[in-house]
Amino acid sequence: MGRLSTTDKLADKNQFNTQKKTTTTMEPILSATTLQLRPHHHHPHSLSSSSLSTLKLTTPRSLRQKLSSPVSPLRVSANSQAAPASTEAKSTYSVPSQMKAWVYGEYGSVDVLKFDSSVSVPPVKDDQVLVKVAAAALNPVDFKRRLGKFKATDSPLPTVPGYDVAGVVVKVGSQVKSLKEGDEVYGNINEKALEGPKQFGSFAEYTAVEEKLLALKPKNLDFAQAAGLPLAIQTAYEGLERAGFSDGKSILVLGGAGGVGSLVIQLAKHVFGASRVAATSSTGKLAVLKSLGADLAIDYTKENFEDLPDKYDVVYDTVGQGDKAVKVVKEGGSVVVLTGAVIPPGFRFVVTANGAVLEKLNPSLESGKVKPVVDSKGPFPFAKVVEAFSYIETNRATGKVVIHPIP
Repeated sequence: MGRLSTTDKLADKNQFNTQKKTTTTMEPILSATTLQLRPHHHHPHSLSSSSLSTLKLTTPRSLRQKLSSPVSPLRVSANSQAAPASTEAKSTYSVPSQMKAWVYGEYGSVDVLKFDSSVSVPPVKDDQVLVKVAAAALNPVDFKRRLGKFKATDSPLPTVPGYDVAGVVVKVGSQVKSLKEGDEVYGNINEKALEGPKQFGSFAEYTAVEEKLLALKPKNLDFAQAAGLPLAIQTAYEGLERAGFSDGKSILVLGGAGGVGSLVIQLAKHVFGASRVAATSSTGKLAVLKSLGADLAIDYTKENFEDLPDKYDVVYDTVGQGDKAVKVVKEGGSVVVLTGAVIPPGFRFVVTANGAVLEKLNPSLESGKVKPVVDSKGPFPFAKVVEAFSYIETNRATGKVVIHPIP
């Protein structure tokens, strides 16, 4: 059932190699752990030989060192990356024809996820680059997609999941203008989250991405930290922009310790110049809210935010409490709704990925004004993608659930 079973369907797509298929299933290990805000420095992680002996890099030694090292980004001189004469993407890196990836061939629970060691490396279009993936991150859209929540607009199965990526450019298309081989980049690989997301996602050794969706990785962040940012920070930023949030305004963030909420707090306070930031979370995460910049941390297990006297210019609802959110917004204010019912003046939107947004926010990340929040249960190694999916579906993560290293 979860295997890539329809070989003629795959052959028609000319994208997945179905020979020599190896699948590995993992047992979920969801033991209790203390959630904490990760310090802002590099944590090397590696797969032990006992965790998954079959996962071995076929990447050149120089690139392996680059992906595992916290040193400053390698830069190739600008004149060394002229556009190729032909439309075929060129590379000075040794890129294999097949790669390791997580794949599902049908919609369903985490049981449909299978490890495959012989997936074809995706082709690179003229406006794309091929990224050697160092880290990836999970978002709620990943498991909703796997469950078939938007199958009508999804790309054809089988699917390599994953939206967020951080890694190294190893091949460039003929129309790529700025990025070059060796650049350390990060981004959300799907411009429209729900409309034809890529069949080859980031839970693989390689993924092909349009140049316009990527930005250079902030110099002070490691790959795991950078991978957790793109979709969440783009969602946080676009929601604030659409709500007309600006200097001197107040905001209430529902679900302030989550992947998007933790970044809404920081952007509102440190980038947009909020006069007051309030946020909700469970008891154990109140300190996280304060550390991110919240002036008021509300324990939703002990008090109802809608019963408090304060009103806000903007309410940013990441958890689906739109009916309550509208009770605490000022007249003329806005309610940003990511999930659940939308009640005026609430509005919903689906983020549009754009590397330019990441470039705009890079200075705030490099200065430390805005910090990535990686859940303390991770990063999850590539062998434990099933466990990572199971964990994010509990809705208990603080910040982002990250996969690192890959593979």
